[in-house]
Amino acid sequence: MAVVRKIPCVVRAVTDHGERVYTVDLKPSVAVTRFKPGQFLHLALEAYEPGGFWPESRVFSIASSPLEGDRLAITYAVKGAFTARMEREMAPGRSVWVKLPYGEFVVDPGTDAVLFAGGTGVTAFTAFLQSLQPDQAARVLLFYGARKPNLFVYGPLAEACARDVPSLTCNLVCEETHGRLEVDTAWPAITTLHDPVFYLSGPPPMLAALTTQLRGRSISMEDIRTDAWE
Repeated sequence: MAVVRKIPCVVRAVTDHGERVYTVDLKPSVAVTRFKPGQFLHLALEAYEPGGFWPESRVFSIASSPLEGDRLAITYAVKGAFTARMEREMAPGRSVWVKLPYGEFVVDPGTDAVLFAGGTGVTAFTAFLQSLQPDQAARVLLFYGARKPNLFVYGPLAEACARDVPSLTCNLVCEETHGRLEVDTAWPAITTLHDPVFYLSGPPPMLAALTTQLRGRSISMEDIRTDAWE
């Protein structure tokens, strides 16, 4: 198990994607490389005093790659009081604290995989996608859904990875024009894989619906991994 570290960071940039969705680019005070793609961090807005209690925080998937040791990135949608405060206060130069790494939602690169991502839930997969090499043998299907075209925050990254990695296929599903992510729609592509494992990341209603649909296709719970978040 990786040692959890508490690290002060400075906000380098905040990108407003519209619809109250933001990406925050952080500069950690020390190099951050010892985390696995798919793990998450705790972010605190209040200062942490070493040896004291950890301040109120929220968890966010680490969207950046472990190879970017001098950068951490998260993407979030405003959903409650804490993220509303982030929206008000996060600006370049702002100091925050993070502690990391946490989580076991790690995609196995050695087996065929189906990734279902809803909205900012795609951040659980972005570091993994960036870790894939052109000679990746196991096949990976990504089904990435968002409400509107402008909310495919990591669409360009996913498509760039797919161009570089022949075994990766990226499917962007816009709810506004094509409806929600559905197993039935994805199934013809899924049937071309060999014993795939399914990884689901997104809002709880999406996870519940996709899990039910996969179970209806006789997929065992052992082959369904979920990264639940609120």
